[in-house]
Amino acid sequence: MTNDGKKRYFGIDPQTRQIVLGTWRIPLPDSPLLRILIGSLLVVCGLLGFLPVLGFWMVPLGLLVLSHDIPAVRRARRKLAVWWARRRGTENSSGK
Repeated sequence: MTNDGKKRYFGIDPQTRQIVLGTWRIPLPDSPLLRILIGSLLVVCGLLGFLPVLGFWMVPLGLLVLSHDIPAVRRARRKLAVWWARRRGTENSSGK
């Protein structure tokens, strides 16, 4: 918990459909096609991260956006979140 009483976490807020990165919130478009397009572009551009302006940080952000609509990516993200929470010894976003 943070000092302001709000819990910090990383992922997609299921109520607001926003990407949550700590204290930052990025709204996702309503259209699934647009979300898939944005996520795919982030991953592809992130693979070109050695070029100026682009960065490898775009790959995990793109996968996070894609996990909202693609079940296989969602499962992989969830497994990673559970593994990370167990490794750190803290509870994950589901409260387990």
